[in-house]
Amino acid sequence: MKKVTSSDGKRSARAETVDDYLAAIPEDARAALAKLRKTIQAAAPKATEVISYQIPTFKHQGMLVAFAAFEGHCGFYIMSPKVLRAHAAELKDYELNKASIRFPASKPLPATLVTKLVKARVAENEARHGKRDKSS
Repeated sequence: MKKVTSSDGKRSARAETVDDYLAAIPEDARAALAKLRKTIQAAAPKATEVISYQIPTFKHQGMLVAFAAFEGHCGFYIMSPKVLRAHAAELKDYELNKASIRFPASKPLPATLVTKLVKARVAENEARHGKRDKSS
């Protein structure tokens, strides 16, 4: 993974918070990922934000989803091949990996799709841990 450079071209230091991470990436990626972050927060309001493996990650009864900026694209990490396969038809316009989606900063993922993916991950984590949270 290449380290993302800040808008002034300097290499970014390791971020300690999601706000730090977003502040250190180029403006186009920052806008796309800030929108993604808000959508994730709305879909999983009980999830907590952390930096894990140097990228913003949401946790809810285990790892939930993550996102990152790279040179030339952004990544949304579903962390579940099963959930990604279940929504493959809706993701046909994006480059997919085993459990992640690559998209250009200029074409952010639709909020309705992100919401479906995040809620599917919440349900998957809750089912795995046997702790169904009826309020989320």
